[in-house]
Amino acid sequence: MNVFSTPIAVSAPNPSRRLCMKLLKLSRGRLLPALEEPLAEVSLDAWRDNPQEHAEATALTISNDTSLADVKCDLHGFSVIILDFPAFKDGRAYSQARLLRERYGYTGEIRARGDVLRDQIFFMARCGFNGFEFSGPNADEASAALEEFSFAYQPAADDASPIWRKRLDRAAAA
Repeated sequence: MNVFSTPIAVSAPNPSRRLCMKLLKLSRGRLLPALEEPLAEVSLDAWRDNPQEHAEATALTISNDTSLADVKCDLHGFSVIILDFPAFKDGRAYSQARLLRERYGYTGEIRARGDVLRDQIFFMARCGFNGFEFSGPNADEASAALEEFSFAYQPAADDASPIWRKRLDRAAAA
């Protein structure tokens, strides 16, 4: 073994894959590219361990296996809540987003992060997401995903009137 191959213990930078992810925000029914504002993010565990140390945090990251009933008192101090999608087939963050909007009255940005696909954007928006981090399509393609469905069949966090309500309203007006 020579001097140049001697292993040493040092900390090395761990580049985040989020640096190459695009941030899109929902505005007036369209997804628009947003400047990646530097957020002071804190995980829920770190926040709970020492809230004073993270008093400047503006974004709370919540894993998708966290019960929001345990978090409801901490929510309104953050302008952004980031919900994680570790795999596209894991939909627990959809339920978390609806609970944040409907039960807990959260009005800030709810951002989807992780394995976010174009085909999920319409349904995510219906559940209350209004920020999306992903490496997939550009903003125009992602916005097109919001327009692929003409009607919704059930009420959701986006307050879009379901088709049955529109039919009842039309019949009542006639």
